[in-house]
Amino acid sequence: MIELTGHTLAIKDLKRILFNNEQVSLSKEALKKVANSREAVDKIVREGRIVYGINTGFGKFSDVAIEEKDTKALQLHLIRSHACGVGEPFPELVSRAMLVLRLNALLKGHSGIRQEVLDRFVYMINHNIHPVVPQQGSLGASGDLAPLSHLALVLLGEGSVWRDGNYVPSAKIWKEHGINPIVLEAKEGLALINGTQAMTAQGVLSYIEAESLAYQSEWIAALTMEALHGITDAFNPAIHIARGYPEQIEVAARMLKWLDGSRLTTRQGEIRVQDAYSIRCIPQIHGASWQVLNYVKEKLEIEMNAATDNPLIFDDGGLVLSGGNFHGQPIAFAMDFLKMGVAELANVSERRIERLVNPHLNEGLPPFLSPEPGLQSGAMILQYSAASLVSENKTLAHPASVDSIPSSANQEDHVSMGTIGSRHAYAIIQNARRVLAIEAFCAIQGCEYRGVEKMSPSLHEKWKELRKIAPSITEDRIFSEDIESVQQYLYETVKN
Repeated sequence: MIELTGHTLAIKDLKRILFNNEQVSLSKEALKKVANSREAVDKIVREGRIVYGINTGFGKFSDVAIEEKDTKALQLHLIRSHACGVGEPFPELVSRAMLVLRLNALLKGHSGIRQEVLDRFVYMINHNIHPVVPQQGSLGASGDLAPLSHLALVLLGEGSVWRDGNYVPSAKIWKEHGINPIVLEAKEGLALINGTQAMTAQGVLSYIEAESLAYQSEWIAALTMEALHGITDAFNPAIHIARGYPEQIEVAARMLKWLDGSRLTTRQGEIRVQDAYSIRCIPQIHGASWQVLNYVKEKLEIEMNAATDNPLIFDDGGLVLSGGNFHGQPIAFAMDFLKMGVAELANVSERRIERLVNPHLNEGLPPFLSPEPGLQSGAMILQYSAASLVSENKTLAHPASVDSIPSSANQEDHVSMGTIGSRHAYAIIQNARRVLAIEAFCAIQGCEYRGVEKMSPSLHEKWKELRKIAPSITEDRIFSEDIESVQQYLYETVKN
């Protein structure tokens, strides 16, 4: 059980909730703040004070006053009208993450929402009731309005939820559970949808997968080094300490650990003096991607515990302020940075694949790792697929955050496009995993030609695991099946 406080949620906690189905509870201290902020909203409504989002319209309609009798209808209209998402839905894990993140933000006590609504979030998380949320339609400011509206619809008994990979009307689910849908009070609709939880939820899931992939890229690169008689002197700690980047130093150390005991690697001058950059510069290139990941993790964990709606309530209602915490620019930049960091892991991997299959570069391995060069093509087109994926990544890596387009009659005249960035980052990660799967598949084939008994003990274990799902190339076959098997193997480790 993970207790949500609004302040202490970490990626490692969210990972347990997502992959281990960990349940959640609410901090009693946080609920006191929630109750105080709700009383502040009720007082504003009773006294007829004009406060944005409580008794006014939204966006360009912010100067339209709403009568007390219409405040509930205002919130209902808000959710329905803003549920304009289109396209394929987010993965179900992203939907689950959105629930957790929105709940955690509301627990900070600045949003004026009732505990009843928060308890419903808890029920949904703990009973795996996950809204179906279309991926497209968010500008990333005023937050993720369209995606979060689809999430909020489920609370109201509208919209759909996931069940066994299919969509089921939420009204049916609530009836099965014997629970009535929520009826929103003043400000609650706005509190539910005015935030960055779609881009952040997708961003966290992307980070979790990217972190796993970054570790995997190291032992995969180490397999390639064995297949190509790579020179381990390039990983000598002295080189990396001389530059000073901690991430670079750590990658070099892990590479030496993977290669410890190998009789396939070489020292400088034994076969050649130095390797190509894609081999020699693994600590520098992969280390730089780790710098990106560390930056992204820091920003995500701040945003996971941030109050991102508007207006915000402070001092038990003594101060109600309109601001712009819903603006997704910090996460937009982080996601664009993540795109570049992961795209480069794939980019350099494809260069190593080329060295494995190119008879002019692969140190005497069969051309294209073919069992019968000429009669059989072997891994020739595997490199084509990798090249296609890295080129697609270059397109996806174009920064979404440099774009903006005005909305709401120019009231919202600068937006972040952070949700687009987070979606593209996830797509790049899926492509990168397949590129690394191709490198792993080619590398273990190369190691077989060299003699697997000479591999380092730790890499020999990896060879044995991969050979259970991707047999040796004894004749040409449908290699796409091997790519998918290996990439699925890599994905499964994300959950660990």
